[in-house]
Amino acid sequence: MAREALESAVREGRCGGRLWLYATYHCNLSCGYCLTESMPGISNRRTLTSETMIRLTREARELGFEAIGITGGELFMLPDAAETLAEIASLLPTVALTNATLFTDRLLERLAPLADLDIALQISLDSDSPDRNDALRGPENFAKVEQAIPALLDRGIRVRIATTVEDQTEAELARLCVLHRSWGISDDDHIVRSVVRRGRAQLAGMGITPGPTDILPELTITADGAFLHPFGPTVRHGVTDLDLLVSRQVLPLGRAVERFLRIVSDQPVGTDVARNIR
Repeated sequence: MAREALESAVREGRCGGRLWLYATYHCNLSCGYCLTESMPGISNRRTLTSETMIRLTREARELGFEAIGITGGELFMLPDAAETLAEIASLLPTVALTNATLFTDRLLERLAPLADLDIALQISLDSDSPDRNDALRGPENFAKVEQAIPALLDRGIRVRIATTVEDQTEAELARLCVLHRSWGISDDDHIVRSVVRRGRAQLAGMGITPGPTDILPELTITADGAFLHPFGPTVRHGVTDLDLLVSRQVLPLGRAVERFLRIVSDQPVGTDVARNIR
């Protein structure tokens, strides 16, 4: 029953078919617009274990989800991230978000099996200018990303670029497109969105406040519970925002899916609904 209901809701455009997993809120960076106040010294890392993420993926496949998204924090702060990704991507198509600053030669070799799987690493890059990018994301971020992307592509691993826009100019974004095309990354694999005014960005007065239909609902699992979409489980002053909480219970996944489907039943139907943030 839950599978049929989920597939119907996806067809109608009420929600997406991707299940998101917040692997950890721990991060080696401290971006000014971060949704989750992630940083090196975060006291509550809210980590999902590898076993939990793999179990959730198996249950997601049985329930009719089409794909998995993994975010954080920085996924590669987890020592078993490479192996966990390979296991998850063997079950469902996967996109994993990363800042790409931790890719040592040893880690790159452990990622080699991803070349044979349906997975993309989505790497954050906010400007073609090292100074501008690093002001938003952290010292030496640009140089590390610039080194990591060709190394991943050389190993046959698909790479997407994600750009979060606050005050970048059209000319700056155009130059960034020239850069990613020079790496062989197509425009279809370049995701551009505005800063969302939640979490650290809200405290800093950055970004835009999303409207009720701006963000497509996609069930999102964290150590704190299940949320309406991946912009839901935000953190301010160390406390998780609960306004978009779906369920505290995440296992078995079917329980959270049932509550999620009841909530999205009120979503507008059709492909003409404006979804301005992705």
